[in-house]
Amino acid sequence: MGSGDLEADWISERPQSFLRPVDPPRGCAFVSGPPSDRKDGFMKPEPAPFLPTRCPILYDQGGLLIVDKPEGVLSHPNPIKGQKQGQTRTRAAFEGEYDFERRVFLTAQGKIWLIHRLDQDTSGVLVAARSEEAAEKCRALFEEGKIRKVYLALSAGRIVPAKGQWNDALQVRREAGRVRSRVASAGPVNAKLSYKVKTFFPRYGLSLLELELHTGRTHQIRVQSAYRRHELIGDEIYGNFPLNKKIRRETGLNRLFLHASFIEFRHPITGEGLHVEAPLPLKLAGVVDFLSR
Repeated sequence: MGSGDLEADWISERPQSFLRPVDPPRGCAFVSGPPSDRKDGFMKPEPAPFLPTRCPILYDQGGLLIVDKPEGVLSHPNPIKGQKQGQTRTRAAFEGEYDFERRVFLTAQGKIWLIHRLDQDTSGVLVAARSEEAAEKCRALFEEGKIRKVYLALSAGRIVPAKGQWNDALQVRREAGRVRSRVASAGPVNAKLSYKVKTFFPRYGLSLLELELHTGRTHQIRVQSAYRRHELIGDEIYGNFPLNKKIRRETGLNRLFLHASFIEFRHPITGEGLHVEAPLPLKLAGVVDFLSR
């Protein structure tokens, strides 16, 4: 889905003034429908019903549930060999047992289908569904590449050119029981993303990137960036460890700087265009503010 292909009927709150010059007020949503009686032209979204989620709710309509997953929270429990269902002591995005075969949480308030996942170290937009119909149709949109997923990341070095695409062959392997990815020297291209440098901070030699995923591979953004020596700040697996230590000492950043910023697609049930955005966490926004001084 390219730029300009989708006119959003629903736009979530977008408070980062340094990222977007024209943003709705915090806590408001721009929606299609009858004119608002608010002087600022925006309408307050109706409060969502209680749901067994640990994450702030960004959108909850038409069978879709989109949340803002914090860093450190699992998208779903880690699987245990031989078990079809599982829980975890580490916090997951939703409560209750998780059915790995059907990718659904079995909560006290009903079933919640997980549509995709984010790494534990990544924050931001995570899509789920409250009905099986919405889940199946939304998963189909992901598989057909009809969902636009955009991330913000802070990386090492100046990236030239400032806008482009990375296409690689990624291989996934297990090392000491952990999943790791790498760029292979040969093989079919299965990892594609577009990038754009939003800001370069010459004093620190860091780039704030906007990245759009066209495929969804394990640790894809982190591996493709590291392969080009533009490691993501805070990456403790593929990163530049001395640089991580320096940035942590100067800014206090103790997490991966990778955030699922927004997602765009047509609602699989209602057909309305959606733009749902998760605000940049305060810790990451503080780092950008520090680097901008």
